[in-house]
Amino acid sequence: MKHILQVWRQDSVPENVPLMITESNISWALTEPMADAFAALWLADNAGAFLASGGAAFYHSPIQPEPLRSGCHGYSTYGNFVANEKLEIQQHTSQYFASQLINLEWVKHGAGVHELFPAEADVRDDAGHVLVTAYAVKRPGGEWSLMLINKDPSNVHAVKIEFADASGKQVAHFTGPLTMVTFGTEQYVWHPEGAKSHADPDGPAARKTLSAKSGEVVTLPKASVTVLRGQIDGAAVRGALNRDGREQAQ
Repeated sequence: MKHILQVWRQDSVPENVPLMITESNISWALTEPMADAFAALWLADNAGAFLASGGAAFYHSPIQPEPLRSGCHGYSTYGNFVANEKLEIQQHTSQYFASQLINLEWVKHGAGVHELFPAEADVRDDAGHVLVTAYAVKRPGGEWSLMLINKDPSNVHAVKIEFADASGKQVAHFTGPLTMVTFGTEQYVWHPEGAKSHADPDGPAARKTLSAKSGEVVTLPKASVTVLRGQIDGAAVRGALNRDGREQAQ
């Protein structure tokens, strides 16, 4: 995502032209991964990368209730809901829960201007592939929010979280109460059974409050999206972060 936005600019799209995703999903054609846990990780990573890289507007669609239909590799749905033939909602799909984490936990819907900052993780596999991605937001009330995606389907990963100014010399950490909301394969499993395919368990996201301590690590479950939200220590770092390298999103 970050690369293709850079390519558009390099191909002479002017800087004053906003870049928008007006419709998005895993595939143009119906495919089973749209309904399993992978879809939640894809949506969180796609939206986070687009907004953090300067994207102006992101629309995920379609989301309407519809019955399961046969697609590539099995039955699935484009939408955020599994419905019967009368369009009565029977279940939620994994992208429904990912949308909640993005719109209600990572950012605060309708609250005003959010500030986006560069973030990265150094968790990689033996081939050098990035296993954990991170997206940092300062919410309108001054609270800091991190969305962390552990794309490793087999392993948990422990991460140490630090906030640094542009020079990298001033470092801060989460302090005090820390909200942790996680959705992944522990909360949602899609069972491919043809027209009777279904999720069990079918959410919701797991939520808990931690007491943040400097240098403490946070464990990310395998194949999961996690939002961490709280205050950080270090006035100097907060000031530097407010001045350097930020992008804004409504």
